[in-house]
Amino acid sequence: MKTSTTILYPNQQVADSVTAYSESRSLELPKEIADYHAWICETQENSNYTISTFQAKSLVFLTRLVRAKRALEIGCYLGFSAAVLSHAVGPDGAVTGLEFSEEYVQTAQTKLAGLGIKNVEFKVGSASDSLESLEPAEPYDIVFIDADKSGYPNYLQKILSRSQPGQAHRILKPGGLIVADNVLRKGLVADRSNANPWSKIEKEDRATYWKTTDLEALDQFNTELAKNDRIDAWLVPLFDGVALGRLRD
Repeated sequence: MKTSTTILYPNQQVADSVTAYSESRSLELPKEIADYHAWICETQENSNYTISTFQAKSLVFLTRLVRAKRALEIGCYLGFSAAVLSHAVGPDGAVTGLEFSEEYVQTAQTKLAGLGIKNVEFKVGSASDSLESLEPAEPYDIVFIDADKSGYPNYLQKILSRSQPGQAHRILKPGGLIVADNVLRKGLVADRSNANPWSKIEKEDRATYWKTTDLEALDQFNTELAKNDRIDAWLVPLFDGVALGRLRD
């Protein structure tokens, strides 16, 4: 292929078929974790806050690719992705989750305990404050960001400032991976023209959800990730946009 442009499928049916085919030929999630995802989708009004099972598989793949044993998640919702990370790092690994909502954390703790997951610790409160106060005994191997979109630039700054060479209690290890979800926001971060049908929805039907300030913050995050000389960046136009950053030092 000579072109870098993402191939778009001719209609929703083909897109659904290709996605289902691809997911069915990817690694498997444990049944109990997949069932938990189904429970969230069936019972929770804000189920769109959680990642898909296909994206969960990509998260397992990336975590294992860098041989991560310690994972940090910023924005946990009901703990599905924390359960996925727990599975990926294995029982001898550890996951720390930062979540603003105490209600979400209470549900996540109960549900994960029911799944027999014992290696996830949640910290309730502002993720920005938690990033300042974290004192990990060892740096994390991977950080997954899936929180308030306007906070992404700040989270990146905090991660980098707390991951300096030789720094005590650094957050991310040298060669560690940053994975950030929703960085293209239905393509609106790249194209808010009328050619993008989601542009009208942003401006009219769901203005409180597709906030322009979020789109600007995501563009800032994507740009800073790409231009920072400490990071090797790759923005992947999959799902709602996934940004990958490898910390060089």
